[in-house]
Amino acid sequence: MRSREGQFSDARPIQRSRAEKEKLLRELKDTLAGLKAHASASMRTTLQARIKELETDIAASSR
Repeated sequence: MRSREGQFSDARPIQRSRAEKEKLLRELKDTLAGLKAHASASMRTTLQARIKELETDIAASSR
């Protein structure tokens, strides 16, 4: 089934406001801090990469 213009099924990234990005950043940092010692290393690196990406995106939008 084909998607219509503007549907969420379009292969486009979700546009978030600055407040939404900051909230997501806080949640990701809390998740990373709350990981148990036995959590996989790939999950930690994925979270750290996403946090870094969001931090640079927020810093770029504040300029």
